[in-house]
Amino acid sequence: MIMDTYMGPIAIMATTSLRATLLKTLAAMTLALAAARRNSKNATARKPAMNNLNLLVLIASGVLITALALYALQLWRRVWSKEKAQAEAITSQRERIAGDLRILASSLLDGQLPLIEGAIRIKVLLDNFDSSLSQNQHCEVFHQLFAATTQVPTHAEWKALEKSVRRQHEQHFSELELQHKAAARAAARWLLDEALPPAR
Repeated sequence: MIMDTYMGPIAIMATTSLRATLLKTLAAMTLALAAARRNSKNATARKPAMNNLNLLVLIASGVLITALALYALQLWRRVWSKEKAQAEAITSQRERIAGDLRILASSLLDGQLPLIEGAIRIKVLLDNFDSSLSQNQHCEVFHQLFAATTQVPTHAEWKALEKSVRRQHEQHFSELELQHKAAARAAARWLLDEALPPAR
């Protein structure tokens, strides 16, 4: 009985202490729950801001990509324009050379152009027009005449030659013409009829 009486206050103290601990725990849990709710509200409040930020980043990225695509397209248009201009220039040059070749070949056939001079000029133009055409067996005579006259002076140097030397060269020209006239005329005819594109 004395023990029970003695234990009573201890039990009361233990109960009081337990209550205090429980109250503290409950208060701490309440505070934690309140803090969690606040954080949850803040997070919920931040979501629209985050969504707006994401939307802005997305729009900015789209604008940047569109701008870069337009810039790339502009650069490609410049490249295409340059390529087109170059192709047109090459085509124009080829047409001009082809026209000159037709005139030379016709003049050679009509006798309006000396055979040696015509052959040399045709050979040079053919090299600039189409190297594969220039190397065609039909055009071999132009190369032969060109090679046979490479040592002959031209223009002012020709005029400066002594008459005897000039006569020697002229004699050589006559021999070359007799030797290659038929082949040169046949080559000129082939150029006009088959090799060169028709005049526009």
